[in-house]
This record gives sequence, C-alpha cells and structure tokens, in this order.
Amino acid sequence: MAQLRQALDSRPLIDQARGVIMASGRCGPETAWRVLVDTSQRTNTKLREVARLLTRATHQEPLPEWLRSAVSASCARAARAARQNGTAG
Repeated sequence: MAQLRQALDSRPLIDQARGVIMASGRCGPETAWRVLVDTSQRTNTKLREVARLLTRATHQEPLPEWLRSAVSASCARAARAARQNGTAG
C-alpha cells in the first residue's frame, strides 16, 4: 500500500518533468516518457528522483552535470530511434 501511495504522490512531479523534457527537447509526451525512463535506468536513479532534480532545475537550482549528460544522451537515443522508425518525437 505504501508503494502505491508513493507512486500516486510522485505522479504530478513526473508529469512536470515530462513537460520540462518536452519543452527543452522539443519532443512529444511519449518520447519524453522514454527519456525519463531511459535516464533513470542508465543512471540507476529512481524515476521520481530524476523528476525531482529536473523540476528543481526550473527554479534556478543547477542541474547536476551527471544528470544533464544522461538526459542529453537519452534524448539523442530517442531521436535516433524515432528517425530509424520513421516516427516523430
């Protein structure tokens, strides 16, 4: 039950982080979701923590360099995959 509560509490934060990626990466919601998940998995960081750091960066808090690099790489992978599949971001 606690895990479900945590998931529900994290949802707005994750949606905000998707918006940040959509705005900065000029991609759609599905691609932004893939970028968040990919970044979380490749950095071994909880998705909600990635989302928290991304949204804090919109309030003049610096984005850690490791996260900036990981998100950038995830965006590049998502763009490549979209081009290969002939789909839009």
